[in-house]
Amino acid sequence: MDIKVLVATHKPYQMPSDPVYLPIFVGSSLHSDLPAGFQRDNEGINISEKNPHYNEVTAIYWASKNLQTEAIGLVHYRRYFSNRAFFPKKDFSSVLTRPQIEELLSSASIVVPKPRNYYIETIESHYRHSHSPIGIDALYEVIGQQPVEYRATFSRVMRSKSAHMFNMFIMRREEFTAYSSWLFFVLFKTEEKIDFSKLKGNERRVMGFLAELLMDTWLFANKKEYVECPIVFMESEHLIKKGRNLLLNKLTGNHTQINTHIGTK
Repeated sequence: MDIKVLVATHKPYQMPSDPVYLPIFVGSSLHSDLPAGFQRDNEGINISEKNPHYNEVTAIYWASKNLQTEAIGLVHYRRYFSNRAFFPKKDFSSVLTRPQIEELLSSASIVVPKPRNYYIETIESHYRHSHSPIGIDALYEVIGQQPVEYRATFSRVMRSKSAHMFNMFIMRREEFTAYSSWLFFVLFKTEEKIDFSKLKGNERRVMGFLAELLMDTWLFANKKEYVECPIVFMESEHLIKKGRNLLLNKLTGNHTQINTHIGTK
């Protein structure tokens, strides 16, 4: 099977040696000096210049318009799908190989990360406690114009306490085409309603954050079958600090964040 899994990055970083992985430098149009061997996201039809607002999602758009393979995926330079469910090593021996990806795609046409659980609050309350409400309010307006199955599913996702996050996936071509078409229709409509001048710092990456809320909406509204895969984060994670900030955000409503997304850090 012809598979490409894009590894989105915004800086030079060690990459897997398996040729199934394609390093892609997001926001390439905003940089003059790019590392050798990395795919640019500003070639062909692209939205590379939107990267400060869209993060790794500019790589999804590039793939939807320019990559012709039987299956397409997206991971991050520090976060990969893992072949080890428990205590994976923080090195490339824990990262899915081509044969392992093919095996997963033989059981379902879509691979997503295992759900991230928030336990003490819903997906919507977590978003509102961690981010400016400007983005999600605009997204609600756009979703409100979608067919009833999307409206009902989005409400269900927002009330849930877990979700498939990180904008990570591997999909067979036909699924990816359907997903990316719907995703960007919704995101572009939402972008039109956002005054980015009212967003500062990390909050300007709002479109990437909103995209995370749409994966499960599309999966569940279309009753897609998928397989869940564990992930491995290649660097140390501040789990205690993240947990503390999660609790503080819930109690105070302040937007305290650990930067776990790519694009500006």
